[in-house]
Amino acid sequence: MRHIPFFRWVLTIGFAVFACSVGVYAIAPDAGLPATRQIDLAVVHEKADGTCRVRWSDPYEKRTREGPYHCDPDRGASLKAPYYGDSRGYGWESGFMVTEGPDRGELYDLDAAPVEDLGTADTLLVLGVLLVLAGLVGGNLRALPRVLGVEARLVRRAIRLAEAAGRAYEDYAEAVDAVRDAGRRGELGAAPDPGLVRALWVLREAGPQAQAAAAAARELADRLRPLLEKAAPAAGLRDRLRAGPVARADAEAAVAELRRLLADAERQGLQERFAQTSVDLLRGQDADRAALAAGADFERDPEAYRRLLEDLAPLEPANRPEPRPLRRWRR
Repeated sequence: MRHIPFFRWVLTIGFAVFACSVGVYAIAPDAGLPATRQIDLAVVHEKADGTCRVRWSDPYEKRTREGPYHCDPDRGASLKAPYYGDSRGYGWESGFMVTEGPDRGELYDLDAAPVEDLGTADTLLVLGVLLVLAGLVGGNLRALPRVLGVEARLVRRAIRLAEAAGRAYEDYAEAVDAVRDAGRRGELGAAPDPGLVRALWVLREAGPQAQAAAAAARELADRLRPLLEKAAPAAGLRDRLRAGPVARADAEAAVAELRRLLADAERQGLQERFAQTSVDLLRGQDADRAALAAGADFERDPEAYRRLLEDLAPLEPANRPEPRPLRRWRR
């Protein structure tokens, strides 16, 4: 099942809606407060709750106007009638007069101004912010299980074990192939072929434990390789985040099996055995020194060499595994 980036789309849509709200704000006409200026008002009549009737001078119609207004009931008593020093017995208040548009000259009562409903731009802005928050929170919560499933260290340990197993089996297979190749060119007769003797000496020095280690190495490498393929999403954070639900589930199962195999290999000391087997099988690389040691050992026990050759002769050519590609997962 392919991973569907749902919350990524939610986040993208949220940013798109937010951008639309900015565009609507930019092209929409200004619906804010009208242009006003502050003027003095003569309070003709006033109630305790601030409801009053005022007079003011309209410079646009060149006349005195009168109308209702909402005065500040908490202003000082010296500004209210009859304590305010107005010859007519009026009080004083300050107000705002509209200076533009068809209502110029009218009073603008801030306390009585209607509360505007959310417009299109405001609605888009709120919706965009909510979608962005949902995308960020939901995306991080959805990514949390994928992040917690990363087992890079365990996968690297399994890779190193698989490579050690592959090298041990490959080294043993090369030693066996060397015996067979030399056997086709010479024999262990009265004048034994030095190359064949040296090839057999390498296997004799490694001992029967090398064959057992090589068999165990091949079996373990064959088991680790498919598990490492399935565990690839758990090898790193990027791979884990890009994997789908099915791949992540397979990776978790593979990691659990790898953990069990690593624990068994550690108890049995397999990685050390494999490394020692490879070292033992590389002793024949110094041809001159190996030839002297092999010749002396053959003279001491030629029958052991003939039995070893007979044991290897009926075997099929070694079928070597290919552990090297596992290195591509190194971090």
